[in-house]
Parts: sequence; structure tokens; C-alpha cells
Amino acid sequence: MYENYLAELRMDMQLTDEFSEFYSAFERNDLILILSTLHSFLINLFKSMNGRLPTKNYVAHFWAEPSRELINTIDKIETLQRRLKNSKYAFEIEEYNQNIISRCNEFLSSSGGSTIPENMEKIELYYKAPIFIKSNTVKIEHPNNNSINNLIPLGEGSYALTYKYLDDYYDRDFVVKKAKKNLSEKELRRFKQEFEIMKSLNSPYIVDVYSYNNDDNSYIMEYMDFTLDKFIRLNNDKISSGVRKSIILQLLKACKYLHEKGYLHRDLSPSNVLIKTYDDVLVVKIADFGLAKNPTNELTTVNTEFKGYFNDPNLKLEGFNNYAMPHEIYALTMLIYFISTGKTNTSKIDNVKLKRFVQKGLGDKDNRYKSVDELCEAFKNI
Repeated sequence: MYENYLAELRMDMQLTDEFSEFYSAFERNDLILILSTLHSFLINLFKSMNGRLPTKNYVAHFWAEPSRELINTIDKIETLQRRLKNSKYAFEIEEYNQNIISRCNEFLSSSGGSTIPENMEKIELYYKAPIFIKSNTVKIEHPNNNSINNLIPLGEGSYALTYKYLDDYYDRDFVVKKAKKNLSEKELRRFKQEFEIMKSLNSPYIVDVYSYNNDDNSYIMEYMDFTLDKFIRLNNDKISSGVRKSIILQLLKACKYLHEKGYLHRDLSPSNVLIKTYDDVLVVKIADFGLAKNPTNELTTVNTEFKGYFNDPNLKLEGFNNYAMPHEIYALTMLIYFISTGKTNTSKIDNVKLKRFVQKGLGDKDNRYKSVDELCEAFKNI
């Protein structure tokens, strides 16, 4: 029974809630704290090992005490995973970290320290993303294990193709996002990280993702009715000011939540803001986290090609890897103007208050709104 092992772990470890925000989906306080603590143990021990890396064409020594601590931590993780298997709390280890753990198991020694093998690279430390992923919180399965058929293409991005399909068993539409076949190892890790980030977020303003398929590197996500771009183009002449305001405020709530979690989206545009229509309300959600910036993860600090009309053109000179809050404010200001008017050309704005709002949001970087809260307050005064 896993209950006894959970109690044993609670007694054996000094628990920390440092990373508990990543594990709220487990909906059990003691398990959330245990996973948060194991997460903390892993990255601190990996950080210690990084002091000996990279080894390149030589071997290095990892001291006895942290070697034993890492062996003990890995044993706790793997035992917990076995005990929770087939329960509603079952989890998987994020693939990159699983590969590191598997490699460590090959050379870690409980006495006299460990010899780190040649050509072992520095380990990425997951400060802003989960290491443990709840297993298939929502499974898109069929009674006869039929494959997904009748895919309707929706779009193509830098790393992936997206398709819509009708699930006969659930009688509803879903989206499958498939990584392109020619991705480099790092690009594929970025694609998987996008899923992991979205899986860790818990907001009504972020698109839900469900399950990842390692066989073909795809994942299932909820279907939304429109991109913001399409919705505005089809309905611009009949959208009321109240509906426009609702869309903007939901967008700002989404971005505030993201920023509080330590992320910058870096690709805010009318194609990455999605809308679902109900009889009595419009729901706005953000999608496409392939460029989301987390300063502690090297996957988000590499130079990335500047793209998007809604991004600050100064990034062409500053470098996209220097993207920061003022650039996110620029993109949000552009989106607010687009939602308010259906236009993207800001050179001629008749409404004086809107013009002043846009000029501040797009103007000199040091004088822009400092946060989503400040941007929101200014918008309410238009």
C-alpha cells in the first residue's frame, strides 16, 4: 500500500513547498509536498554535480556524501513511482530528467564517491518546470484502442503541425499537435517542454493539454473555436465594446498568471490567443508556449529568430534572447489595440485616450508600463 510509504517519506524527509505549485494537480497535500521536496533534492544534487561538469574527454570525481544522497533520492523517487502505479496518483518522470537519472544509476557508487564518465554535459536544472508529471490526467482512449483518424490540418509552426479531429468515443473535437520529423534533439526537447509547461499551469485562461505520446512525439489538447485573428476578422463590425473589453481583460488575467509563475510568453499574437464561444459567454485562452521564457532554463536563452508583427522591433537589434517584460508589454499593447479596433496600424488613432495608452505601451522601453497590473489600470481609464 502506498499510504504506508507516503507516511514513511513524511517522517524521513524535511519537507519543503518550494516547488509545490507544479504539483497541485495531484490534489493531495502530503504527496504535493513530497514531490516538491524530491524535486528540490534532485536539482540541488544535480547542481552540486554540475560543479564537476562537463567532463568532455576526461572523467571526474563526484564526492562520496552527495553520491550517497543522490542514490537515496533516486531510490525514493523510483520506489514512490512503483507504489503509486495504477493509482490515481501515478506519475512519470519528465523525459530529460529520467534520462539523467538513468545515466546516474550507471556510475553512482555508495562508497568512496563516484567516477563521472567522459563527455557528460552540464545538467539543466528545472527551477521553473515540473520534474514529475501526473500520468495521463485525461486520457484520450477508445474502447478498441483505435488510432486517431480523419485529421483536419489547422496550422503549422516552427516545430509542429496541428490537426483537429472528432473523437467518436467522447463525441467532441480535440486537437493533436505533432512534432515535425526533422527536429534536432534540442528542438524536440523544447517541444516536449512546451507540453510540460502547459501541463503544469492551472488557469482557465491557458489552453488545457492532456496526454503526451512518446511514440510519435505528439500531444492532445483542447479544441478552441477561433484564433483571435480569425474571430476579429469575421466579426469586427459587430463586436460590442463590452465583448472587446471582456476579451482584453481575460487576456490580461492570463498574462498576469503567467508572469506570476515566472514565465514570459514571448510570442503573443492574434494567432496564439484562442477563443471558445458558448451561448452566453466568450472564453479567451493563450496557447503556443514553444518560446516561453524561463530564465533558469537554457532552452529559453538560446538565440531565437525574431518573428511576429506584434513583437517589439527593437528586438532585432537587442537580440531575441534579451526579451524581457518591456517587450511583453509592447506585444500586449499591440494586442489590446487590435482587439479594440480590429486594426494593426497605430500611426493614426483618433481616440485621444486610446492613442495616449498605445503611445506609452509602445514607446521608449524605460517608460512603458511596468507590469500587467499597471497596463490593466491604464486600459480601464480609456
